[in-house]
Amino acid sequence: MDDKSALLNQLRIDRGSESAPAGTRIWLAATAAVLAAAAVAAWVWSRPLAVPVHIVAPRPLAAGAAGAGSILDASGYVVARRQATVASKITAKMVELDIEEGDHVRSGQIIAKLDDTNIRAALNQAAAQLDYAKAALAETQVNLANAQRDYNRQKSLLREHFVSQSAVDNAETSVDALGAQLATQRSNVDVVARALSVAQRNLDDTVVRAPFDGVVTVKAAQPGEMVSPISAGGGFTRTGIGTIVDMDSLEIQVDVNENFINRVRPGQQAGAKLNAYPEWQIPAHVIAVIPTADRSKGTVTVRIALDQKDPRILPEMGVRVAFLGEPQGDAAAPATGVLLPADAVQVSGATGALYIVHGDTVERRAVRLGSSSGDGVVVLSGLSAGERVAVGSFEQLKDGAKIRAEQ
Repeated sequence: MDDKSALLNQLRIDRGSESAPAGTRIWLAATAAVLAAAAVAAWVWSRPLAVPVHIVAPRPLAAGAAGAGSILDASGYVVARRQATVASKITAKMVELDIEEGDHVRSGQIIAKLDDTNIRAALNQAAAQLDYAKAALAETQVNLANAQRDYNRQKSLLREHFVSQSAVDNAETSVDALGAQLATQRSNVDVVARALSVAQRNLDDTVVRAPFDGVVTVKAAQPGEMVSPISAGGGFTRTGIGTIVDMDSLEIQVDVNENFINRVRPGQQAGAKLNAYPEWQIPAHVIAVIPTADRSKGTVTVRIALDQKDPRILPEMGVRVAFLGEPQGDAAAPATGVLLPADAVQVSGATGALYIVHGDTVERRAVRLGSSSGDGVVVLSGLSAGERVAVGSFEQLKDGAKIRAEQ
């Protein structure tokens, strides 16, 4: 027993007398560093992120500015009230085309010619038939005059008792028959004359003319192709020669949400800006509000006249229209409200929401809106000129959110 105890005592390690190995100390230091980094990362992760914004100050309105701006904005397109896809009145092969895209044409100007070989032959045939009918009419007139003389002679002989009554009756019958034949020949001449007129019209239809003054926007056929007023030939026959647009009939059509159509009325002044020329303000006015709504889109179409004509305005161009409010009667009356950039306000009809800056946080505030224009949107109430407004992503901004101001 004593020998075993001695052996066990020899195998025991005295930890108090030896220091920890160097590798163990390194491992402990690395673990502590990892734990510290995790704590820092957790603190950073849990800390609310600052939303990047830029800060704007509301501007006071000039006198009378509140009533001169837009009360409603809408987008639409430039359309032509007068345009036509010119086609032929007959089916024939086109032999000449005298238009190109962009050409200006006058009313009655020849723009194309069709093959008139068969139609001219039909015209010549109708003319010959008319000559034949007139000759037959002249022959009948001669025969009728001769029969009338014979009838008169027979009547004089009857008085002298040289002929019988039957001879006189036969002569009278000949006169009546030739008279009826003469009426038929005259009708035949009229029918053939009308046929000649139709053939002449068909010949005239081989020349296609511009229906009104305008500009060619589409050339739809080429010489050598068949053209027709109806679709035929399995898709190989053209139903149009070209499209002509009357540039003086250009106007704007916009779709206005039916919730705001009460702000639009005929004769109302408006301003239009083409998407191609956003800095160009075109004066306009409302022609009419189309008296029907589109149930699928919930909109009403409004027609707007352009008060300024310009060759830069083209059909189907995109345009944005600002419907203007009535100017104030007293131009010197003080303006109410302040002006903010449009991207600083979250608009919802006649009201909106914006974010007031308080140090490094924001406060969400509801405001009442007025008119809008290219300069911004008018805030009628809920904001004073001395406050500052945050402009940023409305998806990230919320009441009490931390912000980071950027230039």
